[in-house]
Amino acid sequence: MKQATLTFLIALLLLSCDRETVRMDDFDVHGIDVSHYQGRIDWPTVSEQGSILFLLQPLKEEITRISIFCDNWDLMRMYEIKRGAYHFFRPNTPVNLQIANFVDNVELEAGDLPPVLDVETYDGASKLEIISGMRQWLYAIEIHYNVKPIIYTNLKFFNKNLAGQFRDYPLWIARYNTREPRLADSREWDFWQYGNKGTLAGIEGYVDFNVFQGDLESLDSMCYEPAAVISEQRED
Repeated sequence: MKQATLTFLIALLLLSCDRETVRMDDFDVHGIDVSHYQGRIDWPTVSEQGSILFLLQPLKEEITRISIFCDNWDLMRMYEIKRGAYHFFRPNTPVNLQIANFVDNVELEAGDLPPVLDVETYDGASKLEIISGMRQWLYAIEIHYNVKPIIYTNLKFFNKNLAGQFRDYPLWIARYNTREPRLADSREWDFWQYGNKGTLAGIEGYVDFNVFQGDLESLDSMCYEPAAVISEQRED
């Protein structure tokens, strides 16, 4: 009887893992993040769906992936989709090269999301080395774009390694669940990636579903503005 019960529970767990992500309607601002894995995206079809207000496009070093990134980046602007770029952090790759890779390939325009640093792997580095490298990347990117970057990571990695650190940076937390993330240092999350099996017309395969804890006006206030625009706003 115990073996049968255990088998049933395992089967139930596997079934739940394969279930498509259901959109959470309790939040005002929704978005997806995509990568080269989604291939060429039908942005006109995506733009016609009012459910998507922001997207993230990961940036990779390989030339073919850079090409896909550049095409998507331009099309997202063309179809008035709020866009942003994130960098997957590698603790054992020289940070100056990672900074240059991002800066050389991402030119922000007014209304774009701040740069996002995706940190979720050790690569053999210590906690201290990871935090030190993150600080170097975040500081350099903030100085270059004059906007505070966002930190993306999963709940387990944050609670184990980053709790109590980087309190002045917005947080994007991945936790695939219907219950909101609870951070070890009692901070509030700004973005929540709650599932990785969402479906959307215009995109082949699954995509990650995200929500923003706030309204569109709050999101806009976080986004990039050129220095000239900021100066004019202060003068007014």
